[in-house]
Amino acid sequence: MKRFNYKAKEKETGKIVKGSIQAETEQIAGHLLIDQGYIPDTLEEQGTGLLDKKARITTKDRITFTRQMATLIGAGLPLASSLRTITEQTQNKSMKAIVEEVLASVESGKSLYEAFSNHPEIFNGVYLALIQAGETSGTLDIALKRLADQEEKDAAMMSKIRGALVYPAIILVVIIAVLAFMMIAVVPQVEGLYEDMHKELPGLTQFLVNITNFFAQFWWLVLMIAAGSVVGLVFFVKQTTTGRKLMDGFKINVPVFGGLFRKLYVSRFARTSEMMLATGVPMLDSVRISIEAVNNTIVEEEYSKALEIIKGGKPLSESLKDREYMLPLVPQMASIGEESGKIDEMLGKAAQVYENELDEQINNISTMIEPILMVVMAGLIGVVVGGTLLPIYSLVNSVNV
Repeated sequence: MKRFNYKAKEKETGKIVKGSIQAETEQIAGHLLIDQGYIPDTLEEQGTGLLDKKARITTKDRITFTRQMATLIGAGLPLASSLRTITEQTQNKSMKAIVEEVLASVESGKSLYEAFSNHPEIFNGVYLALIQAGETSGTLDIALKRLADQEEKDAAMMSKIRGALVYPAIILVVIIAVLAFMMIAVVPQVEGLYEDMHKELPGLTQFLVNITNFFAQFWWLVLMIAAGSVVGLVFFVKQTTTGRKLMDGFKINVPVFGGLFRKLYVSRFARTSEMMLATGVPMLDSVRISIEAVNNTIVEEEYSKALEIIKGGKPLSESLKDREYMLPLVPQMASIGEESGKIDEMLGKAAQVYENELDEQINNISTMIEPILMVVMAGLIGVVVGGTLLPIYSLVNSVNV
């Protein structure tokens, strides 16, 4: 798909307009402009630089786009007109470029699902499956609304988890700052005092002096090692399968936060399954896509065992029983749903239970961590204080004697 800059005249008003349009060829671009009510004057192919900005599209941009699409299509506006309206209203240039590509694909005769499929980095498997099911069943606006609702919930939940990590991070920064101040401002003075009196430093104080001297002399080396470690760790986690698995395993097993992440993954699986089944996606596809939506390789591998059981003719509730990292309420509610014919509704209720528990757990997490951090801070500061004040008391006592 190519992009063309155009200059054209409006048929009705004669007004000269400029813009850009997506099409496979210049001829198709001209026809698209005519269909939109313009008389083309000039068409020039554009470079691909604008499309390189796709990575700047945020979850918020996608949610806003999805919500606008649901509203416009639900109001009865044709698909192409809805996309054109959104293009005019979108402020993010990267998102606007994507919507223009989607519009060009739709106007050339492709379905919305096919148009979105050209941008898998923006629209994931869950998104595409629901769009396809919505188009097939004629409930595209409902599918889009469900997508927007789910993405908003997921984004809000992740924001709360990140927020819960902010408080411990601030406390750690305070601890490091206090320790650094004492090591830089207090410890050297104690060392100088002992040197003036020609006395030998106590062992703990000498240890602190050695640390201070090392950082003063090799601070550049420490920064290089720290920066290299961070960059190396990020690359290892993001770019290697082993690193991704180790990080995913750490998330579900780390104290305090491990249970929180497990509930997050279970609720994400249940909520996605509810959306899929309610929109008419077949059971096997619903479970497969819901597993992919979990976004944790270790949990996905365990949940994937359920697919083979479903293929063997067993119900979802049975396939989820005794699965590691699967909390018991989901298979129980799935069983009730299978008996009542409301499996999507029951899965949604199970997801809601765990989402509520997550909310409460996240709200309490600062309270849980605070005592631990206070003990750590008191211990570290106590060591520094002991290494600085006790020698001073010893000197005072020796002088008095």
